[in-house]
Amino acid sequence: MILKPLLLSAAGLLAAASLVCAPAGAVETTGVPGSPGATTSIPGNQLPPPDPKFGGVIKDDALQSKPWWAPRVVPPKGAPNVLLIITDDAGFGVPSTFGGVIPTPTMDRIANEGLRYNRMFSTALCSPTRAALITGRNHHSAGFGVVSEQSTGFPGYNSIIAKDKATIGRMLLDNGYATSWFGKDHNTPAFAASQVGPFDQWPTGMGFEYFFGFVGGDANQWQPNLFRNTTQIYPFEGKAPGTWNLVTAMADDAIDYMTRIHQTDPSRPILIKYAPGATHAPHHPTKEWVDKISAMHLFDDGYEKLRERIFANQKRLGVIPQDAQLTPWPAEMLKPWDQLTADEKKLFIRQVEVFAAFAAYNDHEIGRVIQAFADLGKLDNTLVIYINGDNGTSAEGGPMGTPNEVAWFNGVNMMPVDLQMKFYDVWGTEATYNHMSAGWSWAFDTPFDWFKQNASRLGGINQNMVVSWPARIKDKGALREQFVHVIDVVPTILEAAGIAAPAVVDGIKQAPIEGTSFAYTFDAANAKAPSRHRTQYFEMMGQWALYHEGWLLSTKVNRAPWQAFGPANPDPLNNQAFQLYDLSRDFTQTADIAAQHPEKVKELKAQFVTQAKQHQVFPLDASVAARIVAPRPNITARRSEFVYTRPMSGLPQGDSPILLNTSYTITAAIEVPQGGAEGMILTSGGRFAGYGFYLLKGKPVFLWNLIDLERIKWEGPDALTPGPHTLEFDFQYEGLGTGTLALNNFSGVGRPGTGTLKVDGKVVDTKKMEKTLPMILQWDEAFDIGSDTLTGVNDADYRPPFALTAKLDKLTIKVDRPELTPADIQKIKETDAKATAARE
Repeated sequence: MILKPLLLSAAGLLAAASLVCAPAGAVETTGVPGSPGATTSIPGNQLPPPDPKFGGVIKDDALQSKPWWAPRVVPPKGAPNVLLIITDDAGFGVPSTFGGVIPTPTMDRIANEGLRYNRMFSTALCSPTRAALITGRNHHSAGFGVVSEQSTGFPGYNSIIAKDKATIGRMLLDNGYATSWFGKDHNTPAFAASQVGPFDQWPTGMGFEYFFGFVGGDANQWQPNLFRNTTQIYPFEGKAPGTWNLVTAMADDAIDYMTRIHQTDPSRPILIKYAPGATHAPHHPTKEWVDKISAMHLFDDGYEKLRERIFANQKRLGVIPQDAQLTPWPAEMLKPWDQLTADEKKLFIRQVEVFAAFAAYNDHEIGRVIQAFADLGKLDNTLVIYINGDNGTSAEGGPMGTPNEVAWFNGVNMMPVDLQMKFYDVWGTEATYNHMSAGWSWAFDTPFDWFKQNASRLGGINQNMVVSWPARIKDKGALREQFVHVIDVVPTILEAAGIAAPAVVDGIKQAPIEGTSFAYTFDAANAKAPSRHRTQYFEMMGQWALYHEGWLLSTKVNRAPWQAFGPANPDPLNNQAFQLYDLSRDFTQTADIAAQHPEKVKELKAQFVTQAKQHQVFPLDASVAARIVAPRPNITARRSEFVYTRPMSGLPQGDSPILLNTSYTITAAIEVPQGGAEGMILTSGGRFAGYGFYLLKGKPVFLWNLIDLERIKWEGPDALTPGPHTLEFDFQYEGLGTGTLALNNFSGVGRPGTGTLKVDGKVVDTKKMEKTLPMILQWDEAFDIGSDTLTGVNDADYRPPFALTAKLDKLTIKVDRPELTPADIQKIKETDAKATAARE
């Protein structure tokens, strides 16, 4: 069928929005075939679509020939813009929209203009949820059984989205959408996050034409490792501390992007994946928002009272059943508020006010993006999906909270209050990488219990969501209670746009979409319709569950999220206490009825095994911290020597030499000019954990920053004279190394070592480190040579960029990693066996 050319002004778009999209795969054409203005939608079964056959006429001369242009590919008529929002580490009780005390007027707005969903489910962890969200496949199916920094060499856990699982970005792009991604990208393998690439697993390689954000699990919001597409940028440089923040900057960039697209081509719908870092640690709101929240005194009566208040609000709003029950406070794990000291209460209130300010600030900036759609006249035909949290609220700050989240990743999870109070006045500023007490996290997961990481408890996996699409959803302000999982978002968007899931992409047959569209819930007639998503497995680090038609089989939680450094459960499939819940009657997972229904437990366990085999969940692995240092195929793998002859910066931790749990020697050949020199020779990490080798007032210095709690410095006594010099730092490690982790044993990591600093072959300083970092440096900082990007490892000595003013001739790093001998292995096994016997 040939239609007249469709020119969509703002008013025309609104008219078109009222049209129902054609069935997926139907082809619609506009304009005169072969003319420059002709357009067509495509069947979508093959991406990219095959080039059409030339339809003109070619003679010997142009005057006798007829030109012909292939029609421009466009989405089906009426296809909506899509704004897909997912916040970070936020449980059910965070937003005011679902009974929380933190004001989230933007989420309220979308809920009032559309629908609330109280059974939206995540995977319990960041990268896995996000992989499922953009592919429509389960997280293990998409290679993300855990976060990318914990990837291992199994298909379900390698942090690689395989080519047979195209993302929603790629599907919409090839169907004529403009596609973009703002904020957090936690779906690029840690070993592919450097400027050497490959870039096929970056947003721009997965169908998102434009990317503005950070690559990794979290980022310093004041000084992030920020990229535009695949180029690192530093828009905060030169700005006064506290005046530039990524939460605002990404909203600005998203508004600029959508305005440019819609001003250039008003007819082209856009997809924006909007993934702010809030409220993942570090909690970095602006002072304005901290002051606003502090003035409200929302948390003065403690976390138990907060939980009760949220629970009452939820019943009042009707977002949970009136007969829902609240589980008891876990007093054995989280100290009740009335047992805290005055300093503990003061500190904890400061921690949570900064968290709440981060959440409120983030919602405000999301509101600016949504208002920009309205200002452009596009909101009526925009499908807004706003998911609160990619998992439950994080408890990775531990019961005490922390001014430095990097400390938790290195096993320091109970930092004393007197030490934390030193950071009280700068909490949430660039001087902290802060997290709050897990007591608040438990409260923010109300009406459920437990946290992020806990895949068997609703506090870890039951999110909430609001959806609006004014041109389509008329049941405004209503509640939907159907079971929905993040894998359902892709098929819902495709159905809304009238686009078919492709069978083949780039010649590769595609794995089936595993989610179920929830577009049926948009209609008031289906408000109480049965859930079409009937079965769903959950698994995260050995904790697992199986949902089936209202039943939930769960493994009993056997590890708090901050307890990541002990031996892992060796048989997480069977070595579990099983719990059974009927969620159709027990909304909050409070009444364990496993003893009454042993046959149902057996049935659902068998069903989990079937799902696990189908979706690459095996082999189950209950380890946590051990997987952070598991070997991966990064560009440093098996290399023991690294040579650099010129300055470079921005190499991420995953692609740089790893100097933890090993012996190493760093040698720098430099030439000092007349008048002396200073500056950074080599650094990795930053203010919250890392090392630096530099010249300070002409003197050579090597420094280890141990999670901002202690700094160990080796320093030469004299400034270097003009001319060539050879500087060397040698470190002899006393431990057995990361090989012990493969034996479920942590004895080889974080052990002592002795460092020796030499100048021109002469020893100038020797010190022993009684403790070393066992797991990780500050992950959002880079490996830099010749300068220091982002934050420095010691503010008392210098401030970045601290460029080296000497000439670097050659920098060599030699790594001598420990290797376990058969005798070492036997000794570890015997020691562990004795320890196990003693515990039993």
